[in-house]
Amino acid sequence: MFSISRFFPFLALAVSALAWYQPQPLLGWKDAIVPLLMVIMFCMGLTLRLADFRRVLNKPKPIATGVMLQFLLMPLIAWALAMLLGLSQQLTIGLILVGACAGGTASNVMTYLAGGDVALSVSMTLMSTLWSVVITPYLVWFYAGAEIVVDIQAMIFSIAKIVILPVALGLFANHYVPQLGKHLNSYLPDLASGAILIVVAIIVALNADEIATLGSTAALAVILHNLLGLAGGYLIARWNGHTEVEARTIALEVGMQNSGLGVALALKFYGPLAALPGALFSVWHNISGSLLAAFWKWQTQRRIRQLQHAKTAQVQSYSPDQHQP
Repeated sequence: MFSISRFFPFLALAVSALAWYQPQPLLGWKDAIVPLLMVIMFCMGLTLRLADFRRVLNKPKPIATGVMLQFLLMPLIAWALAMLLGLSQQLTIGLILVGACAGGTASNVMTYLAGGDVALSVSMTLMSTLWSVVITPYLVWFYAGAEIVVDIQAMIFSIAKIVILPVALGLFANHYVPQLGKHLNSYLPDLASGAILIVVAIIVALNADEIATLGSTAALAVILHNLLGLAGGYLIARWNGHTEVEARTIALEVGMQNSGLGVALALKFYGPLAALPGALFSVWHNISGSLLAAFWKWQTQRRIRQLQHAKTAQVQSYSPDQHQP
């Protein structure tokens, strides 16, 4: 039986290429992005329980690690890449602005697809979003000497509408109507995967012109920014003693930014050129995140199969006669 979630990374590449080559049919779908993200978040909520969030809140170290790396690692990497590659002032500000933003909704989706800790991911996104109200403007000033004003009310409303509300609805539905989650459980990964594929296609189509005008050096900076964030988040989390699942979740949270906010702020304060890094980041981190999520899920499933085979072999090799007194 064909599974969207199983072939998700290949499908993400295919729809991205198709949407970039033929963006016109999707240009009118911009308003569908938020409802689709809400559907995905509701699906994730159906897989969670209140106990998952209590567990996360009773163990705050992973949240603290993720939020700290979000604001320490990503803007620093952005600044270093801009200096190393000699980006223009506008592109430098745009890249730093993306690095200074909080974690994006896409990190929650990819954590879900990777089989990571969704409750931890949602908690980190919420905390980094709240902290970014103060930290993001300061980081942009510190690294780029530029000033921005973050719309606090709009940011909090956005995260509440797209993340908190649908996850809470799914969470309570799972608690009060458990048969709904049980009935849909086998379909949820494919449903979420299909929705995010549509989101990726729309994002690519909306940014097709910007991507075409972005030079190879700037594109390399954006790609490296994301990949180094993913790698750095994972390696530092493991070095800091976090579990494999926690490290994977932290890596996705750190490496996948709220680039949509970065684009909006860049357009408002610095112009279209500064918005280009965020536009490409919006496309690229969905592709890289889906590939990484698929790899980690395959790795986990392979490990489970190995343990099952080892257990089966151990049972088959056991002979009661050999253990008679």
